[in-house]
Amino acid sequence: MNNNDILRRLRYTFDFSDTKMIGVFRHADLAVTRVQLSGWLKREEDADYIRMPDLEMATFLNGLIVEKRGRQEGDQPVPEKRLNNNIIFRKLKIALNLTADDILAILKLAGVRLSKHELSALFRKQGHQNYRECQDQVLRNFLSGLQSQLRDKTPGAKTSKPPRTTATKSDKPVRKPSAERRAKQDVKFVVDKPAAEKTAQSTNVDSHSVWAKALAKTGKKS
Repeated sequence: MNNNDILRRLRYTFDFSDTKMIGVFRHADLAVTRVQLSGWLKREEDADYIRMPDLEMATFLNGLIVEKRGRQEGDQPVPEKRLNNNIIFRKLKIALNLTADDILAILKLAGVRLSKHELSALFRKQGHQNYRECQDQVLRNFLSGLQSQLRDKTPGAKTSKPPRTTATKSDKPVRKPSAERRAKQDVKFVVDKPAAEKTAQSTNVDSHSVWAKALAKTGKKS
């Protein structure tokens, strides 16, 4: 991977503006103009493309460490004149304060699986017996996974409510009539009889009663 490609990816991943990018360089005591920055961010086929030297790339990564972790006391680290993927990877690890498990999880997002032993070999000093050169594919996948984690995160899917079911006739509970409804059902209406019928009933007196005898005597006298 070339420095220009790495710079473009990091700018997108952290969503840095041009002003912010210039500020990161300034953290490492390097003044960069917008024209320089614009040229470094161009693609190779662009006429205004400027190849980014290792020294400037190392300076940017040192500034990124200050941006993310704060400035350390004492002398500031001197940017390397020659870079390789191992150094770039290590500086990004320091800047983001990543553990081995964090890095393995980021690589997994890009579909890459490494063991902790394989990963630790990438951060050994050159010349160590367990040192392993970091290939472009590993660094590229790390940057892709980092982009997925920090920039391309998709919001969690909203949980949908369960569909509303309609009870069938057999499912519906049988409701018992309330006390008021039962009381209404038990009420019997009495139909009042006509007045003529009432009069007939009142005159239909037992012939052996006192009133019957009195009426009989009155009839004889008349």
